Amino acid sequence: MKVGFIGLGLMGRPMALHLEKAGHELHLWARRTESLAPFAKVNAKTHASPAEVAAQAEVVIVMVADAPDVEAVCLGAEGLAAGGKPGLIVVDMSTINPNAARTIGQRLGEKGIEFVDAPVSGGETGAINAALTVMAGGKAAAFEKVKPLLEKMGKSVTLIGDSGAGQVAKACNQILTGVGVLAVAEAFNFAAKSGVDPAKVREALLGGFAYSKILENHGQRMLDRNFKPGFKAWMHQKDLRIVMEEAHRLGLMLPSAAATAQVFNAIVGSGMGENDSISALMLLEKMSTPE
Repeated sequence: MKVGFIGLGLMGRPMALHLEKAGHELHLWARRTESLAPFAKVNAKTHASPAEVAAQAEVVIVMVADAPDVEAVCLGAEGLAAGGKPGLIVVDMSTINPNAARTIGQRLGEKGIEFVDAPVSGGETGAINAALTVMAGGKAAAFEKVKPLLEKMGKSVTLIGDSGAGQVAKACNQILTGVGVLAVAEAFNFAAKSGVDPAKVREALLGGFAYSKILENHGQRMLDRNFKPGFKAWMHQKDLRIVMEEAHRLGLMLPSAAATAQVFNAIVGSGMGENDSISALMLLEKMSTPE
């Protein structure tokens, strides 16, 4: 299959390479030419604009930062809509506001282009290992056509519902992971300030009801002081902003998510936005009374 891919960053790059390895012909565009370097020796063709990618591809996958980027790629003067033929399927694997996804999907639909929102969870490690969790929204027929591609990048691929539903599921994921990361960081900081080894606390908690993947994986990284980004703090801040925007629109009280969003605002404001989201631990340590 001829597959377009736009967004070759930390996660998009390995995701696209999985598709090439599976035998698909890639058609690429990137704002930064250096992002294309890993594809020089594989079955990939580079293009001057998203419109050119759309003209060559049957499916185009988008993996960029936020809704304005998705809108520019899809609907800009040289966007996918400008070059795509009716029947093209655009799969947006970015994390954006659910309403923005619905609007972009509707506008592409006016051009005869199908749209599937399919955000992912799993970070850079999941992208590298083709072990992402994919949460999709859109028409069932379009989803079934792109599902084999999604399965080359993820270990769990689920159609949640209509357009925007994938983004709602991702927002739920970011509530749980954001609150979870903060909870583990608070527990470890509490243990350390109490003179108790956080590693021993983690070992004990892994055997009880407090167990979670975040305690297991992110907790170990906190103990290792490994703040190298698998998922950057500024990205989690952005995702929690989406959550709070939707909560405001819907008139919902989300107290834990709101508090966590403020913590991530502080992480970014403290100059740690390029670190992994587990830098919540460093923020708490800075705010604590010295031992």
